[in-house]
Amino acid sequence: MRYLILQDMYDLIIIGSGVAGMTAGIYASRREMKTLIIGKELGGQLIWAGDIENYPGFERISSFDLINKIKQQTVKLGVEFKDSEIQRIKRLNDGTFVLYTNKEEFKAKTVIVAMGLSPRRLAIPGEVELSGKGVSYCANCDGPFYRDKTVAVVGGGNAALDAAEVLSKIAKEVYLIHRRDAFRGFETLVDLIKNKANIKILFNTEIKNILGTERVEKIKVFDNLSKKDSVVTVDAVFIEVGRIAATDLVADFVERSQRHQIIANQMMETKTPGLFAAGDVIDSEFKQISIATGSATIAALSAYQYLQLKKKE
Repeated sequence: MRYLILQDMYDLIIIGSGVAGMTAGIYASRREMKTLIIGKELGGQLIWAGDIENYPGFERISSFDLINKIKQQTVKLGVEFKDSEIQRIKRLNDGTFVLYTNKEEFKAKTVIVAMGLSPRRLAIPGEVELSGKGVSYCANCDGPFYRDKTVAVVGGGNAALDAAEVLSKIAKEVYLIHRRDAFRGFETLVDLIKNKANIKILFNTEIKNILGTERVEKIKVFDNLSKKDSVVTVDAVFIEVGRIAATDLVADFVERSQRHQIIANQMMETKTPGLFAAGDVIDSEFKQISIATGSATIAALSAYQYLQLKKKE
């Protein structure tokens, strides 16, 4: 395959144009680093959110507005953006990197992997259409919007159980829907859920359709034992069936957890000198916007420090 070879050497290339990637770009640019962000989905997972109430400085802001504000700030500081997808990475003998898209190659002294995670979806009618309009993948982010409402949580692992427990303190009623006959979470968490008066557990049940016009109004569920369909009125659906880390791209350069998330130290360094990681893609317990921006700040400053030390060698 022929590539369009771009001769410019970047101080830093960031893989991923989500909040973490753009934050890293801001801090790198402030250190006078020539920086390029390459990503296909501006805003990352944030585009699936509706309004946000837990980002410092904003009592309430739409995900669209927050993404655009961060991008405007990033561009104003001189960071370049490329709407593309990295397909291969090579590290040269001098420690620099070559990153390949399907048509171009880019050179960089350092790289930050900030590609985030993708929520595992149910792939059912209404899920995409009502995303951000009652369909959510983050109870901590969107739960407060549904105070005294009726909501559903889909899943059977710790994430779903934790979401149901959090929502039970906010919502009037919580339906916890699991396709199997037992949960896969911690026993203490399972016991806690079963003792919550406003959590109704639907075992052996699958959600088949999410219904609504402007917002979520109802869900259609199927009982695997009785083989019957039924409709449940809810104001929101929280899908907690796991997240996917698509990190095969950097598998040769990093250590990964069982969930394929990248293992990085406190400086966001990976096992490969000059290659850093930030945001939800790193192996950490909690996934929040503020945590992603914090790790991205560390990664960018670490990349700058790495280059300064290289100059002294």
